[in-house]
Amino acid sequence: MTTTPILLVMGVSGAGKTTIAKALAERLGWAFLDADDLHPPANHAKMAMGAALDDEDRRPWLAAVAAWIAARQTEACPAVVACSALKRTYRDQLRRAAADLQIVFIRAEPELLAERLRRRRGHFMPPSLLASQFAALEPPAPEEGAVDIDAAQALPEIIDAVVSEMVAHRRRPAAP
Repeated sequence: MTTTPILLVMGVSGAGKTTIAKALAERLGWAFLDADDLHPPANHAKMAMGAALDDEDRRPWLAAVAAWIAARQTEACPAVVACSALKRTYRDQLRRAAADLQIVFIRAEPELLAERLRRRRGHFMPPSLLASQFAALEPPAPEEGAVDIDAAQALPEIIDAVVSEMVAHRRRPAAP
């Protein structure tokens, strides 16, 4: 059985998930989702007040992201999703929507991200929550088969590295 490829670009806030996922989607000609767009307004408000989300807050959000992924599977529409997916249990939930979900983990040092968050304007996620993101982060285990990318690289290098890894492991189907 052939499944539709779905890439999950994950990492903590400020790692560049959205920028990287958008660029990958454009390069591959695939659909794109910024999972932050599916957060209920209460989650955005909570984070904007400087309070970290807990598993209960994330439950409906992850269900919405999984539903979006499942719809892309049903439509046979390859897609790239930017989603923090900090914990293995969150990624497992998304994997139930796409069994061969391919993970791209954007790894970054806290100092780099703190600087990026200080410069970011108009975003609901304040820099004060960065520590809570790292506290919740469970980097992908080897059996998850994630592509590990250093966020400090230039965007073109990151995109080339991800695409090369997909081709090397035959993860990329023929162009749609």
